[in-house]
Amino acid sequence: MSTEPRLEDVVAALPLVDHHVHGASAVDLDRPAFETLVTESDRPIPPFMTQFDSQIGFAIRRWCAPVLGLSAHASPEDYLARRAELGAAEVNRRLLRGSGIGRFLVETGYRGEDVLGVAGMAEASDRPAAEIVRIERVLEEVAATGVSAAELPGRFREELAARCAGAVGLKSIVAYRYGFAFDPEPPSEREVVDAAGRWLATAPENGPRVEDPVLLRFGLWTGVAQGLPLQLHAGYGDPDVELHLCDPLLLTRWLKLVEPHGVDVLLLHCYPYHRNAGYLAQVFPHVYFDVGLAVNYTGSRSGAVIAESLELAPFAKILFSSDAWGPAELHYLGAHLFRRGLCEALRSWVDAGQWTEPDAIRVATMIGATNASRVYGLEPAE
Repeated sequence: MSTEPRLEDVVAALPLVDHHVHGASAVDLDRPAFETLVTESDRPIPPFMTQFDSQIGFAIRRWCAPVLGLSAHASPEDYLARRAELGAAEVNRRLLRGSGIGRFLVETGYRGEDVLGVAGMAEASDRPAAEIVRIERVLEEVAATGVSAAELPGRFREELAARCAGAVGLKSIVAYRYGFAFDPEPPSEREVVDAAGRWLATAPENGPRVEDPVLLRFGLWTGVAQGLPLQLHAGYGDPDVELHLCDPLLLTRWLKLVEPHGVDVLLLHCYPYHRNAGYLAQVFPHVYFDVGLAVNYTGSRSGAVIAESLELAPFAKILFSSDAWGPAELHYLGAHLFRRGLCEALRSWVDAGQWTEPDAIRVATMIGATNASRVYGLEPAE
């Protein structure tokens, strides 16, 4: 009888590093609230449909129901009743700890007041957590202090540096605010001050939203100067993005300019452009990618997306993320479906005699944990 470890056993026990995630909901969710949080649409759900009739809805009923003490494929009504019975804290505890995620790198810039923060995620999951700082959020916070246009560049540089002191990485949402078809060169100080003047003069009372391409470029290049790994949302997201402008190939010239700075760029999610991201990760030493967000929303088809992500890029350039925000089901499914899809792809190659099982285990461990630990300089979790 063989004593060699099995791929499936190793991957099941692997303490994944979720290198891009948000907090779990800290409050109970009724059915309308829950359904609006398990879709990337920001529009009201039409009365003729339910979000449970989707790939992610079926995945929740199949895989999350047993974690909450229900039978697999429990009805939406029974599932939500059980969720309400347990309460948000217990739901989070079961799903976050049941995910087997070993470390969370939490991006705190999106509605952070509505979900658990870094400390809250660490407490609920009983695993380490660290912060990823959203560049645009810091710029907007500085602008809201009453700073003048001339003061804004210096104040932003100071504030971003201070925030980076306690973080492991940065994240930009330039894809949401403008798209990737921007001038790749750093803007001049004069350009930044002029753009800041226009922005601050027209900022609404409920706070400034940075959309000016000059200021977005300024934020990106200020982020590069911090020397930390820099994440960029790419591809699929809510309707705030114009998807055709989120193809990471549009970043090619910018990536070439960033390369001499020695900063790693991590392309997040990337679907349906994940093959393009794989190309960029192959040809540029400082580029990495994942297919995080797409894994949850493609559900039973997520294995195909994961397999496609393994086509071009060196395996040292691929990472795991869930991009979960809100219901802890997204954190749990992000890990479960990733493990399942990765095992299916690697097992098929082992069984076909194209890979050895030890090589498959080594690659799965790289993608699930050690690549992120290397890029972000993480200490081993206790």
